[in-house]
Amino acid sequence: MNNGKNNVPAEGLRNSATRKVVAASFAGALLEWYDFFIFGTAAGLVFGPLFFPQEDPVVGTIAAFATFGVGFLARPLGGVVFGHYGDKVGRKVTLIWTLIIVGISTFLVGLLPTYANAGVWAPVLLVVLRLIQGFGLGGEYGGAALMTIESAPEKQRGFLGSLPQTAASAGIMLATGVFALCNGLLTQEQFMSWGWRIPFLLSAVMLIVGMYIRIHTEETQDFRNAVQPVKNSHAPKAPLPIVELFRKHPKNIFLALGARLAETVSSNIINAFGIAYLSTQLAMDRQIPLTGMLVASAIGLISCPLIGWLSDRWGQRPLYMAGATFCLIFAFPFFWLLETQQPALIWFAMIVGYNFGPTMMFAVQPTMFVRMFGTKVRYTGLSFAYQFSAILGGMTPLIASSLLALGGGKPWYVAGYFALISALSLFCVWKIRVKFGEPATAAESDN
Repeated sequence: MNNGKNNVPAEGLRNSATRKVVAASFAGALLEWYDFFIFGTAAGLVFGPLFFPQEDPVVGTIAAFATFGVGFLARPLGGVVFGHYGDKVGRKVTLIWTLIIVGISTFLVGLLPTYANAGVWAPVLLVVLRLIQGFGLGGEYGGAALMTIESAPEKQRGFLGSLPQTAASAGIMLATGVFALCNGLLTQEQFMSWGWRIPFLLSAVMLIVGMYIRIHTEETQDFRNAVQPVKNSHAPKAPLPIVELFRKHPKNIFLALGARLAETVSSNIINAFGIAYLSTQLAMDRQIPLTGMLVASAIGLISCPLIGWLSDRWGQRPLYMAGATFCLIFAFPFFWLLETQQPALIWFAMIVGYNFGPTMMFAVQPTMFVRMFGTKVRYTGLSFAYQFSAILGGMTPLIASSLLALGGGKPWYVAGYFALISALSLFCVWKIRVKFGEPATAAESDN
């Protein structure tokens, strides 16, 4: 056993390396969330009339959100494929490839012809690029979270694990900010003609910066320790990570899936569907919801690491339950506030809903999930839970738009769906039994 003196220099080196890893994880995650949110925002504002022209704007919006959601169908495949290589080859090299795939596919969306120029090929190409983007995104989350958490001291994993998660707020702020700026500086005709392309083309800059940072990052110590070469040449071949995941952690994988639903559904309802609902159904100036989400995400830059810091003292599970409970309670009041059509109340709904709902869960999510899976299957476990649950999250704007049409334009079916998913996640988190403070590697022997 090492004494305290021997631990001090090692800890210092570890903290120095952690700063580089956090920067690399944040840069990659920022590109991921920026790409994610500009597609969702564009689906709510411009993709309908530009790629799916219909006499009924609601039909066009539903078609646009279907394209938004189809990307989530490719994400589980990406999660399994990149999770496999992340657990076998390494976190670093896998994340470099996911960054390239996501960045290039998003950039190309900004170069697509519209329906008026290319006919049916325009929506076809949009769907193809969305599928490619979704495949790359499938492997990004698990690796970006692991790069930080596996490089962090045990007592700071909640706080440091929340820093890459802060990229979600930064991504929303950047995406909505760019759209709001383009919308404010350009005329309606200019924005619909070419202005909507600017946010997608800007992703090239973020791709270059993210690649530079990620290439200069070292592999995590946890992974290097887990894949030490076996001296016995007759040792049995290690099973596939996905097989080992379901053999050792069958209960935890389904609990993680269920726990994440409230976070992904609430985020998409508050952001993507909320913007579309206000601008299309209530015919309000789209600058109002864009401003609301801009402020909400700016506050999220502070609230997310603060929640992570608190989780190192109180535990991730209680804070996750608090976020799910808030979503359950706030589901109907959120739409009551939007229905007032008062900008101040709409901003209040978005700011409070985003920071006490999905952000509360998202901040502690990776650290809580890491404690549920062993090192050798952790990339696969996180990616599987995150991406398969993301299917429902990605389809939520489409589901919500359909429920809105079913309710005659009233959002109460959507609110009921919001509350039901939140209750399911609350139950799953309550059933999770990983103890706070338990080393992340302890999950090796679970189940």
